[in-house]
Amino acid sequence: MSSWPENVGILALEIVFPSQFVDQTELEVYDGASAGKYTIGLGQSRMGFCSDREDVNSLCLTVVSNLLQRHKIPHSKIGRLEVGTETIVDKSKSVKSVLMQLFEPEGVTDLEGIDTTNACYGGTAALFNAVNWVESSSWNGRLALVVCADIAVYAQGSARPTGGAGAVAMLVGPNAPLTFDRGLRACFMKHAYDFYKPDLSSEYPVVDGKLSIQCYLSALDNCYQLYRKQYAQRNSEAKPINLDHFDAVIFHTPYCKLVQKSLARLGLNDYVLSPKEQRLAEYPGFEQFESIKLEDTYFDRDVEKAFMTHYTPLFNAKTKKSLHLANQVGNMYTPSVYGGLVSLLINSDVSELLGKKVGVFSYGSGLASSMYSLSITSDSQALSTFKAHLSYVQPLLDSRHKVAPEEFTKLMEVREKNNHAAPYEPTGSVDVLFPGTYFLKSVDKMHRRVYERTPPKNSIANCSS
Repeated sequence: MSSWPENVGILALEIVFPSQFVDQTELEVYDGASAGKYTIGLGQSRMGFCSDREDVNSLCLTVVSNLLQRHKIPHSKIGRLEVGTETIVDKSKSVKSVLMQLFEPEGVTDLEGIDTTNACYGGTAALFNAVNWVESSSWNGRLALVVCADIAVYAQGSARPTGGAGAVAMLVGPNAPLTFDRGLRACFMKHAYDFYKPDLSSEYPVVDGKLSIQCYLSALDNCYQLYRKQYAQRNSEAKPINLDHFDAVIFHTPYCKLVQKSLARLGLNDYVLSPKEQRLAEYPGFEQFESIKLEDTYFDRDVEKAFMTHYTPLFNAKTKKSLHLANQVGNMYTPSVYGGLVSLLINSDVSELLGKKVGVFSYGSGLASSMYSLSITSDSQALSTFKAHLSYVQPLLDSRHKVAPEEFTKLMEVREKNNHAAPYEPTGSVDVLFPGTYFLKSVDKMHRRVYERTPPKNSIANCSS
């Protein structure tokens, strides 16, 4: 092809999350935690969870089926399919290969891509690969489908309230309503043991909580500063950018309170990188911070409080809307930041979004991180159509089943006890699942998993693996 495709980006979005949740206030009481520890301290209201009826394969089967059906996209229109996940059920067989069950009956087997794994970053890596493919000589004119899916579960204790689950599917191609800003992709990679899963027999991670926060904030600093440099290189006559450059900023969200701190952290970067005279003019009363170094401020409560207070209006204007799903579902791992994108879209009017620029920060422990930006179309009709396809999200959230903490704990014990069991017959209720949800029917003695689907609104589909 003689030139790059124009306006490569996200053509469609689909999200799924568990049909069951536990209330975080009730969980505080059950766990004997202080009132507000989960709801105020972490910023979480509800946490979605999966029984033993759902796994990463079923989540992906559901979200891909829903996207293709909702948007009436023929399977043959997809030329690349890649899955980003850290929730593996097999050390060799990819989740993508399981999804081929949806495409083989349609005669589609020429489908690039497999799985990409690095904690919560795998979905972003898969998304970059999709964009690169569309913009490369390998592109065959078809569309790319990116799937991010995970089930975040923790052992009983202080980390359990930061769990969650979900899947997001993104259709990538040219002439998109949400376009990637070309040449503005900042990455920061480093070796760290902040969160990892060395025990392959367990769903539970090993977590160094303090180090994890430090790694996240350090990655944010580095990515933002590199993004600023890249912008300056591409726009040599423009003034240095700051938070005003973005109309909205979304983040990977382990828990909502960390995101509020992170927005303020970008403001702290703006402060440190600004000339002295500008700091004095724009940050009155901040003279005590004149000589601070970013690497010394990860756990400085005075700095944190001052900048969070200063940037509260900006947080409310640019980021708060994107935390809706994270607050209601919890940490979805790889889909987390894209759940933030869905939240921003469903909680904003078309007029508020037209022509806007969205900053995106994606983080995965271990560690891998990136910052990039999306430009939203100025075509009112195109954006209205895009948003209309997300009108199901809030009604689906509202239709979930609340489960008491005691029952939630029992269901988590069943998952823990039977993780990788074979043969195995799941016992979780199928009746509580949303229409059109793929679920695990059985695992035979050779660890082969069989899935069925609850009746969707239009048709019934079964598949096995």
